[in-house]
Amino acid sequence: MTAATLTPAEGTVLMYSTTWCGYCRRLRTQLDSEGIAYTVVDIEERPETAAFVEEVNGGNRTVPTVVFPDGSAATNPSLADVKAALSR
Repeated sequence: MTAATLTPAEGTVLMYSTTWCGYCRRLRTQLDSEGIAYTVVDIEERPETAAFVEEVNGGNRTVPTVVFPDGSAATNPSLADVKAALSR
């Protein structure tokens, strides 16, 4: 499965992450507290997915990079940003 084929189900998000990323941990905690389902893709465990993260972020491996069901993506979004994107 390539990064391009990973699309989250309606009402959920896909988060490209690493185990050591504090911003990723914070966002996961916030999503958990709000009951928002998510799937985590660790770009270090699945290096082929890092290319998508770089494409979205101007060549940088910036995480968290979050993909929404409509195919749009956001880099290090706030919880409010995620909730707004899911309500579109």
